Amino acid sequence: MDITFIFISFYLTPILSIIFCLNLVAILKKIKRDEKTATNTFWLTTSFLLIVWSIAVTALLGT
Repeated sequence: MDITFIFISFYLTPILSIIFCLNLVAILKKIKRDEKTATNTFWLTTSFLLIVWSIAVTALLGT
């Protein structure tokens, strides 16, 4: 389990950050046009959760 979060922290965090930014922009555009944002909100929340969780676990492990 330790290796998993270290792997996510070093290799997947940049990808998750791109997903986060793209979904944030998509949500802002959809809000402006008064469209549904459920799917983008799900992916935004999931990517943010994985980013924060992997950083927290990596810091807890002291790596």
